[in-house]
Amino acid sequence: MRTDGILDRLATLRAADAPTHGGRVLSYVYDPGLAELDELAAAAARAVQPVNGLDPTTFTSVAVMERELVAFARDMLRGTADGPDAVVGSVTSGGTESCLLAVKIARDAFREDHPGLRPRVVAPVSVHAAFRKAAQYLDVAITLVPVDPATGTPAADALLAELDGGDVALVVVSAPSYPHGVVDPVAEVAAAAAARGVPVHVDACVGGWVLPFWEGAGGEPVPAFDFSVPGVTSVSADVHKYGYAPKGTSVLLVRGRDRQRRQFFATTGWPGYPVVNPTTSGSRSAAPLAAAWAVSQALGVPGYTALTARCVRATRALHAAVDRIDGLRVVGHPTGPLVAVACDESVPPARQVDPHLWADAVRSLGWVLQPQPGLTQDDGTRLPHTTHLTVTPVTEAGLDGLVPALVAGADAVRGEARPDVSAVLGALAGAFARPAGAQAAGPSADAVWEALLAALGADGGTERRATGSVLPDRLAPLMAVMEVLPAPVAERALVEIVARVAEAPA
Repeated sequence: MRTDGILDRLATLRAADAPTHGGRVLSYVYDPGLAELDELAAAAARAVQPVNGLDPTTFTSVAVMERELVAFARDMLRGTADGPDAVVGSVTSGGTESCLLAVKIARDAFREDHPGLRPRVVAPVSVHAAFRKAAQYLDVAITLVPVDPATGTPAADALLAELDGGDVALVVVSAPSYPHGVVDPVAEVAAAAAARGVPVHVDACVGGWVLPFWEGAGGEPVPAFDFSVPGVTSVSADVHKYGYAPKGTSVLLVRGRDRQRRQFFATTGWPGYPVVNPTTSGSRSAAPLAAAWAVSQALGVPGYTALTARCVRATRALHAAVDRIDGLRVVGHPTGPLVAVACDESVPPARQVDPHLWADAVRSLGWVLQPQPGLTQDDGTRLPHTTHLTVTPVTEAGLDGLVPALVAGADAVRGEARPDVSAVLGALAGAFARPAGAQAAGPSADAVWEALLAALGADGGTERRATGSVLPDRLAPLMAVMEVLPAPVAERALVEIVARVAEAPA
């Protein structure tokens, strides 16, 4: 066996990644700026590297770490430990799994009481895409209610109006929503839903480990969203976000043991060992759990409060910086460390700044912002395309570089129109066109790939053929295309892009 050079090559590969520390990437990563936490998490993960989290009765360390992490989350989110409303939970692999399991619980409970009726989930259109995935995976209908284009907030009465059909298994609200950083009207929705006997899940995957400390850290008051709210039956909260643990840990908390047990899978119907899984995984690494447990033990409430205070100060500074940039505006009144920035259409076109062109310009200066497409809602209103900023504790230390980059990026593209994407649309439309009477199977993977390459040909298509990448240096044109394509076409094109990025070479 040869080990020489392997880690050197890994270091070379990692050098090409976007930076995970230092606050240069304002999405995906949550850097507390504490190197000792990274070392602690890595050491904890190494200590349990051979452990299989499948069976906590054999590897009892898994059970101890999980129950202590869940207890911390339960106390943080104001759940009770006793009685019929006892809040219990599990550690999952991430927010998507937590959300999927919350939907599974609701689906199974609904089916017991309404055999033969297809259950439905009701949520704002701003709810995380994980719930669309859960609906698809679990064969559940989903109704997405429009939000206010000016604020990103859903109206409680619009959500509640969908609850009268007798087929609603779950209502989902966010604290906060990822696209706009606003806390949905949790208390109002939960009270009315409880009166109708409909459970409520709060997706606090982003906010669950930061909003409980926000006001105490000097931030604005946070509307009640946790188990202190009657009618809230479950909450998801990602430890690998503002819990500052490595990727792969979320917590799903559920009010009531009987309800929570529906998330489990168990079988004795095969000749092997009895199988009991609280999550979708069977065998699973204990490393993410150990790392998350260690970080939460180290920080505790004082540590999380101190880190949240840095987020509060940095978020306020970024709000103020965007407010001073002519042609841009913060969307609505976000609560917490997420900021969505849109074009300020109240000023003349020559002074307006397109948020996607702005993101590309800022990226060229070394800071990665996240473009988000616009969306036409079912009621015909249009949510503006925006650029998203996730603020972390380390953002505060980088403000002296970030704020000038935001200003310079806006100055570079002010008054510039969005890209002309007609060539891309034409190429993709040709790939998806079908002769009259043809089957509706859609184009092949190769046809979609060739259409994308042709559409991007004027922007380095030959080089992309050689490198196997179709991602342009600038994302604004790609985002503009995604907005105007029919959703099935846009989604199919995105699948091909991401699939090709990781596809094994011929």
